[in-house]
Amino acid sequence: MPNIYDVEPQALIHKAAQELEKLPHVKIPAWAYFVKTGMHKERPPANEKWWFVRAAAVLRTVYKLGPVGVSKLRKKYGGKKRRGHQPPEYRVGAGNHLRKILQQLEKEQLIKQATKGVHKGRVVTAKGKSFLDTIAAQLYKAAK
Repeated sequence: MPNIYDVEPQALIHKAAQELEKLPHVKIPAWAYFVKTGMHKERPPANEKWWFVRAAAVLRTVYKLGPVGVSKLRKKYGGKKRRGHQPPEYRVGAGNHLRKILQQLEKEQLIKQATKGVHKGRVVTAKGKSFLDTIAAQLYKAAK
C-alpha cells in the first residue's frame, strides 16, 4: 500500500487540507486572517484557506520527523528577513499559529504528545497515519 513517500508532497498537502476542512475541531480563528506567519514575511498569506494548508503541512511534518515541538516547526517555517541594504538574516517563523494547529490536531486525535528516548514532542497517532496514508493511496491510484 502506498504511503506519503510515494506521492508528490504538494499534492498530498493540498488534498489533506481539503479533508481537514471537513473535520469539526480544525477551524480558522478570527485573528488568522490578519497575522503574518513570521517576522520575515511582509504580509499575511494571500490564500483564504491558508490555515488548513499549514495544518496539513504540519501533520505531514509530524508524520515524517517523529517527536516534533513548536520550536522545531518554527525553524522549519522560518525564512530570510529582508533588511534593506544590509544582508538578509534568517528568522524563525511565528509560533502561535503553529501551537494552535498542533492543539487542534490533538483534539482530532491525529497527533499526540509522546517521548522517544531523550526527545519529546508530538508524534502521529494510528488515526493520523491512516488519514494521510489513505489520501496518499487515493493520489497514487489517480496518478497511475
